[in-house]
Amino acid sequence: MDESRKISNDMPYEEFKKNGYELIDWIADYLKNIESEPVLTSVNPGEIKDKLNKQPPQKGEDLSKVYKDVDSIIMPGMTHWNHPNFNAYFNSSGSSPGILAELLSAAFNINGMLWKSCPSATELEEVTLNWLKQMLGLPENFFGIIYDGGSSSTLQAMAAARENIDGAEIRIKGATGRSDLNKLRIYTSEHGHSSIDKAAIILGVGIEGIRKIEVNENFEMIPKKLEEAIEEDAKNGWLPFFVTATVGTTSTTAIDPIRQIAEICNNYKIWLHVDGAHGGTAAILPEQKKIIDGIELADSFVVNPHKWMFCPIDLSAFYTKHPETLKRAFSHVAEYLKTEQDNSAINYMDYGIQLGRRFRSLKLWFVIRYFGVEKLQQIIREHLRLGKLFESYIDESEYFEKLAPTPLSTVCFRAVRQNYDEDQLNEFNEKLMNEINSTGKLYISHTKIDDKFTIRYVVSSLRTEVGHVLKAWELIQKKYLELI
Repeated sequence: MDESRKISNDMPYEEFKKNGYELIDWIADYLKNIESEPVLTSVNPGEIKDKLNKQPPQKGEDLSKVYKDVDSIIMPGMTHWNHPNFNAYFNSSGSSPGILAELLSAAFNINGMLWKSCPSATELEEVTLNWLKQMLGLPENFFGIIYDGGSSSTLQAMAAARENIDGAEIRIKGATGRSDLNKLRIYTSEHGHSSIDKAAIILGVGIEGIRKIEVNENFEMIPKKLEEAIEEDAKNGWLPFFVTATVGTTSTTAIDPIRQIAEICNNYKIWLHVDGAHGGTAAILPEQKKIIDGIELADSFVVNPHKWMFCPIDLSAFYTKHPETLKRAFSHVAEYLKTEQDNSAINYMDYGIQLGRRFRSLKLWFVIRYFGVEKLQQIIREHLRLGKLFESYIDESEYFEKLAPTPLSTVCFRAVRQNYDEDQLNEFNEKLMNEINSTGKLYISHTKIDDKFTIRYVVSSLRTEVGHVLKAWELIQKKYLELI
């Protein structure tokens, strides 16, 4: 290409190259020096926007000025998810190859709605999802598609399950105002993800249509309680149609017994969706395949490579053994979208809400090719070891107690104080967590287990090593002693 040419109405090539090199240098330095940044910002609400111009610029500005504002305005308000001391929620740490793939995806700027609209995007999505399927040990008959996040994947699964109800004809008749259709019922454990509730709201099942199933002492769904609930609801005029089992619940990473739950669902002809958004990734380890035992009996499964496989957010891999049901729930092809390849190629727009689809599979392709299966296994295996190491600190300490088992690498614990009642302990632990986070040296989050304020320490960042775990434990103890 003649470099003297300029892009019409766009940034000149040479200016683009100059700014691009500068940005790559900035990103490389950022990742190299990220530990010098406070992991959690200390700004107050409104502080960032108050520093930004209230009106858009009437004339274009040089990007050097934008870069300066990134440094002076944006950076102070950043919570650094790529930081090795980000141990809150479920970390979504982006790797360098994933970042480069994101850049390339933006450069291509395709819409992968149809095979014809970008054959490479469609076929790379097929191949990378098949790779991931092999890595996880999923059944060969699982069809895969990439969505933006686990919440979307759960929503699509529930919509497919609703479409799968015998004789309901939801696609044609809808689900409301019908005397011939009983009220729909879905089931999840008491520790199921909030996206299940949101999907129920969006699809018209409603909050009243959700039934939370009791868990055991390890916070795993009790299959017997599920079966009892299904039978009771069926007798009382409900129509059970959807169950979610979780591999790595949000609060404690508990692992529901998929095989037992699946057998119940199959007996009652209920769709089983397995939510492995975070924890499912661990199944790429041979010794962890047990966490998805029975997955071949499930109807759908989700795992998020942007959580524990180091793809920049967002990328959720959804699998189902019923692609035609998924297609029936969502496909609606306008005349202008019809092509001569419709009967010989996949049009991913037919299998979900989105018509416009980013080239997300590039990130998964880059990450798997750069690291390879063995390196990814090595990193996750080390995370599991570090989680157990932190758990041992809690178990051996007189100042803290563990509040849940640690099946993966998330440790749930709280500080203990003699002569404190539960309300006082909750208040003390919340204050302790906030004091720790205010240092900027560590970021941890919380949940509530049996009404107990519970601190969560999660090891899933690409950059977290044993030294970070040791320093985190030192800081936690130091802040505890300062507060007593």
